[in-house]
Amino acid sequence: MKAKYKIAEANNRKLLAMRPLAPETLKSLRDYYRVGLTYSSNALEGNSLTESETKVVIEDGLTIEGKPLRDVYEAVGHAKAYDHLYKLATHKTLEEEDILTLHRLFYNQIDNEQAGRYRTVSVFISGSRYAVTPPQKVAGEMKKFIAWYTKNETKLNPVEFAALTHKKFVFIHPFIDGNGRLARLLMNLTLLRNEYSIALIPAMLRNEYIALLEIAHTDDTRFKEFIADRIIATQMDLLRLLAESGGVKQVNGGVKPAGKFKNGGVNSFEIDILETLNKMPGLNAPALASSLNKSLRTTQRYLKKLCEEGKIEYRGAAKNGGYFIVGSW
Repeated sequence: MKAKYKIAEANNRKLLAMRPLAPETLKSLRDYYRVGLTYSSNALEGNSLTESETKVVIEDGLTIEGKPLRDVYEAVGHAKAYDHLYKLATHKTLEEEDILTLHRLFYNQIDNEQAGRYRTVSVFISGSRYAVTPPQKVAGEMKKFIAWYTKNETKLNPVEFAALTHKKFVFIHPFIDGNGRLARLLMNLTLLRNEYSIALIPAMLRNEYIALLEIAHTDDTRFKEFIADRIIATQMDLLRLLAESGGVKQVNGGVKPAGKFKNGGVNSFEIDILETLNKMPGLNAPALASSLNKSLRTTQRYLKKLCEEGKIEYRGAAKNGGYFIVGSW
């Protein structure tokens, strides 16, 4: 398990080292995964649109002759929810209203009355031996879920945290419909908040995916491995796409440096941290995250790395101290 986490982390370092991407390349990649995630996530739930048809629906606004209108609404709604992920990725914390908003965006055209509202009736998962949360307990369990998320986002490995977020949410099953798609959106939100790339679960793996979710009720080891594999596979695909496109801004074979920190081994976000601390020494992690428009988890990870490398140090008490650059730069 840990070996796969290390592979995912190594792949992620390669992807981060390719930054900054040209604005056109970044937009193209977001559009690429907008179609890919919408198609694959809907296909897992039985949506009949092909990937090409999904692209036509969400990019051209056209319906597909002979296809159910609901399938079209699912594609349009999922694309809207996907777009919203990038706003949530920079929020300091995940809140309950954020999840309700994601469901509202996805489900509004399908059933406006149920969109963004917890279910008030019992539901049963066909083929599963396990009951989901009773309707009268859904609100309470979702509050516990948010508390768990907030507590563990900065503690667990990003890949493991993404898998557990998916599992815990889908076991609650808070909405009348769309829970699987919301679980995968939240899984990908956790990855984005940790500066990982989007991960896709292709429809051809549906049986394995469902079977491992069932087993995860008693032992989630194999499910976490499955999610790790899907993250790694998607990372490898992205690395291939970037290599083939030649769309990465580079200088002398490396990522274009910024400011006075021209060390080729320093990631662009590390540069941002160092330059910010040079201007405003003594900032703590939340203040830096807010200033740089990054998640707290990501900021803390890079601060730890810079401290270990001796580039910065923390001074003062835990509650009111801050970070300072070490030596002259």
